Amino acid sequence: MATLANAKLVTPQGVTQGWLREENGHIAALGHGAPPSDGSHPLDAGGRWVIPGTVDIHLHGGAGAAFTDESAEPIRDIVAFNRGKGVTTVIGGLVAATPEDTHRQVSMLAELADAGEIGGIFLEGPYIAAAKCGAHDPALLRAPDQDEFSRLLKAGRGHLRMLTIAPELPGALALIRRAVAEGVTVAVGHTEATYEQARAAFDAGATVATHLFNAMGPLHHREPGPIAAALTDDRVTVEIINDGVHVHPAAVRLAFAAAGADRIALVTDAMAATGLGDGEYMLGKLRVRVVDGRATVAETGAIASSTIVLPDAIRRAVHEVGVTLPEAVHAATRVPARALGLPGIGSLEPGNAADLVMLDDDLTVAGVAHRGTWLDGR
Repeated sequence: MATLANAKLVTPQGVTQGWLREENGHIAALGHGAPPSDGSHPLDAGGRWVIPGTVDIHLHGGAGAAFTDESAEPIRDIVAFNRGKGVTTVIGGLVAATPEDTHRQVSMLAELADAGEIGGIFLEGPYIAAAKCGAHDPALLRAPDQDEFSRLLKAGRGHLRMLTIAPELPGALALIRRAVAEGVTVAVGHTEATYEQARAAFDAGATVATHLFNAMGPLHHREPGPIAAALTDDRVTVEIINDGVHVHPAAVRLAFAAAGADRIALVTDAMAATGLGDGEYMLGKLRVRVVDGRATVAETGAIASSTIVLPDAIRRAVHEVGVTLPEAVHAATRVPARALGLPGIGSLEPGNAADLVMLDDDLTVAGVAHRGTWLDGR
């Protein structure tokens, strides 16, 4: 790519009409106006928006594959599909499974993380509440287990990035402290926790709320629950599935107003059906039916994962929720990267990876660069 010119760059400092120079897959420099002459012919962005490659820290699959698949090739298909849509970093999300299956899945994903194909591993189960299991098989849920966690840490080889825990379960607070000490981000979710129990989890070191509003008690003026605990705690990053199904735009607007864009992480919770259309699919051991893009568990009717990709959530945030484009971009890039301690991505700054997404004025993806190489060969 070398140099990109005539772009509206969305940076941590705001929007700059200018240029960006790439060297060896990283951002070397960027600035306002025309690029300094170096004898080369810069690529003209045509005045389009250019944002960092988006960072999805909570997804389970796409393009017909899931991170629970038994071989690496389908998982590479998930990565390639997302990358082509503007999601340049993905975390492999696993649902509740048997101890043996979870260990196998973590081991395989660790190999892909070693190779730099995924940014890490996310365990959404099995230490979650059966009454708030959502699209997890309740038969596979269990109380926090220190010995199992030790085995998963070893299998993950330093790539276990996030773990969701229901803090009301026996042994939850002890495991939260242990996981945080081991460098794993802990999220509160799929929980019946009271406000006080959620606050205790955050005091123990949990710093993320898994898909706020979903799979947790509702906000009530006498029992505010985990929603209020997360929104009012400056230590906490709150995930939002902004697909128009999981959370009403007014509730998304409320979350942005309460927490601020600096604590909102847009996620997809996407499943294998993403990119394929309506039909029946598997999420772990559960059958999921997708109709008009809405995914529900076939047996229970519970809302399951979404079928969007992360740039869709940015566009919805601007057009339906009413936040600014820089706020929406920040929530899909820098905030999730920071929440999981992912270095060198998520913002247009010198030294960071040259992962770029070009957007048309209607915020549809017009081009994607990964490590400085445009995927369409431009």
